[in-house]
Amino acid sequence: MSLLTHVLACLFGMGSWVAINGMWVELPLVVPEIPEGWFLPSYLTVLIQMANIGPLFITLMHRFRPGVLDERPVIYFIVGLGIVATFLLAFFWQHTVTVGGSLRSVPLLLLSFLLSVVDCTSSVTFLPFMMRLRPQYLTTYFAGEGLSGLVPALVALIQGVGVVHCQNATLTGAANTSTVDAGKLEAIYQPAKFSVQIFFMFLSAMMVVCLVAFILLNHHPAVARERKNDLYFSGDLAPEKRDQSLSLHAQTPEQKPMISPLESTRNEPRSSFGRGTYSTLEVGFIFIVLAWVNALTNAVLPSVQSYSCLPYGNKAYHLAATMAAVANPVACFIAMFMPVRSLIFMGFLTLTGTGFGAYIMAMAALSPCPLLVHSGSGTAVIVLTWILFVLSLSYVKVIIGIILRDEGHSALVWCGAVVQLGSMVGAVAMFPLVSVYGIFKSGDPCNTKCPM
Repeated sequence: MSLLTHVLACLFGMGSWVAINGMWVELPLVVPEIPEGWFLPSYLTVLIQMANIGPLFITLMHRFRPGVLDERPVIYFIVGLGIVATFLLAFFWQHTVTVGGSLRSVPLLLLSFLLSVVDCTSSVTFLPFMMRLRPQYLTTYFAGEGLSGLVPALVALIQGVGVVHCQNATLTGAANTSTVDAGKLEAIYQPAKFSVQIFFMFLSAMMVVCLVAFILLNHHPAVARERKNDLYFSGDLAPEKRDQSLSLHAQTPEQKPMISPLESTRNEPRSSFGRGTYSTLEVGFIFIVLAWVNALTNAVLPSVQSYSCLPYGNKAYHLAATMAAVANPVACFIAMFMPVRSLIFMGFLTLTGTGFGAYIMAMAALSPCPLLVHSGSGTAVIVLTWILFVLSLSYVKVIIGIILRDEGHSALVWCGAVVQLGSMVGAVAMFPLVSVYGIFKSGDPCNTKCPM
């Protein structure tokens, strides 16, 4: 295997969700400067779901016009759009427009929607493109996809996003504020080490790196040697082209000897999906697990991460967010060397990860006074739970990607579509609970008092 190809596949994967992940980690610095305030996360959730129009178009094209759409021009377009949108965001994120008599951050919302289209569409184009390379590089791609969340989080950590200190509140007009508790603390958020503009420029640079990696994956001679032949795409070609491809393949010196009728019967496809390796029931199970896992990891649990961690302190929140982001690429590397494809093991890991997710959800529901809130063990447990949650379910996602890669090009297109569908259902389910009904409560980082 080519080390260069592994590096390029990783850098290519990093561009998949780096823009939206970067937007989320930068919210503590963006929100105080815009009229939408903390309603912005809710607006972003809606915009991301609206952006699924991109994956829907790509999936329908593959379904009704197989073999017509080439992912490469689409990837060039969306990555280029991502570069331009993040660059413009650096200069216009604070600009407002009067709409209906109120100030609104129209440039920020519009550019966020375009970035959502870019990242959502990457799910149904980047993965199928990786079919052009040998199977080993798909795991490296998933590692890069995991780094698309980790790298912005680390940069935001260096930037000092959300660092808070508690100090005595300054009381003015003491004669008229006799009921004010003189010992009350005030949360003071420390200024960032560098500006939001520089952070968005960094995201634009990350998208440029993704574009360069993609160009080299298409044109570098070392990568060309790692490419699969065109027969791998024959399942998505028109019948006459597929027959021609098969006839050419039959003339190669790698032709296998004839197999016995018994072996032929044993190797009959078990379903019409992909290569028929899995039965219809097994295919359904794989896609249900894929949708469930992505709903949990991409929408349900991230929407309550602050509620589950912040009661234990700002340090616990940042540690959980960063270590969970590290767990994603770690799971990819584990899958690279131990790709266990057993559906039973996959189901067991899914149940285990769901159990960790249930504990996280319970702590979020108990916020601002979850279990063990006053002890160091509570902090350790919530951080460890987040790590194990992401580690187990990320491994499941990678294994499903490896399984579907072997089933063919169309299987990976459907893989990306189901990833987006699961994420959308999770986001739609959590939006009213978090933003409308206010089921989850956040405490004051300096003044919340919980019973011992």
